[in-house]
Amino acid sequence: MTGTANLRRFLHTDPADAGCARVFALLDAYVERELAYGDAAERYPDVAAHLEACGPCAEDYLGLRALLT
Repeated sequence: MTGTANLRRFLHTDPADAGCARVFALLDAYVERELAYGDAAERYPDVAAHLEACGPCAEDYLGLRALLT
């Protein structure tokens, strides 16, 4: 992948992405749903999309998940 393609991918915003503020507000419900039912990404597709794209939010997700397991 070229540098331009990487930059375009980095700058692309997924319209399904919830954004950091919404993810922060729903992260506990997302993780609890995932642990209880395994379908959090289906219930909260916008949160799942954001966690794929945002490193800091993904780290928070992993930390909360580790804490609860």
